[in-house]
Amino acid sequence: MKLAKLTAASVALSMAVTAYAGGTHGGGHGHGASSGEPGKASEVTRTIAVRMYDNYYEPEEISVKPGETIRFVVENKGKLVHEFNIGTPDMHEAHQKEMQMMVEHGVIQGNKLNHDMMNMDMGHGHSMKHDDPNSVLLEPGQSQEVIWKFADKGNIEFACNVPGHYQSGMYGDVTFE
Repeated sequence: MKLAKLTAASVALSMAVTAYAGGTHGGGHGHGASSGEPGKASEVTRTIAVRMYDNYYEPEEISVKPGETIRFVVENKGKLVHEFNIGTPDMHEAHQKEMQMMVEHGVIQGNKLNHDMMNMDMGHGHSMKHDDPNSVLLEPGQSQEVIWKFADKGNIEFACNVPGHYQSGMYGDVTFE
């Protein structure tokens, strides 16, 4: 089973690298405003550990209360670069085009990030830093925290928008209690 997922991830990444990209990097990575807002550490009500593997998350679903502030401790246990991004399905769809551009420009290189390229000026004040508060982009073995205050109930999910990963099933639902 794990070999099949790794094979699917490799094929998806290979196709993504050679695919023609649509869209531009004009809108930034999206701050997830419709799904909530950056949380304050002093308001955290609980911590959830999220492990990213090659094209799935543990846990696969997260349950929250409207207005709750969660500290996510996100760790990349896979062999590829992965993202943890909180947002709506529409936001993820738009963000996937931006992530495609990161692959095409050599920022995302399979299992590593070119950090120098992340600072590249894309024009109009945009870069590929990937520093929005609702998201982390991690190389294998890295971990980082996201503190997020959820809005009222909505259609929200967490996802990896590295090209091909979402399509391979690397997303999970945020359900409201």
